[in-house]
Amino acid sequence: MVLEEPIVVVAQWRIAEDSSGTIDGLLTELRARSLAEPGCLGYEILQGRHDPTSIVLIERYRDEESLEAHATSPHYQELVVAKIRPMLTDRTVELFHPRRR
Repeated sequence: MVLEEPIVVVAQWRIAEDSSGTIDGLLTELRARSLAEPGCLGYEILQGRHDPTSIVLIERYRDEESLEAHATSPHYQELVVAKIRPMLTDRTVELFHPRRR
């Protein structure tokens, strides 16, 4: 049996200045609902110190299956796909795993 490594998602978003208040509420809900998923190990939301339109999400998932469950969950589809993405002006997502030594 091969154990899968945890997956770390780093999502960098750029939001329109006029959507900051709306995004804040959606991100609060997204974080709470994501952390309730059995495979979600952590969920951080960071905002640029000098640029409030810059948002970084650092998400940790137990394995590939947990990440897939998150991406296909009803709350992800409702909050991110339907509501948040239309307010973004830029978006990049990278996947990482713990570095082996």
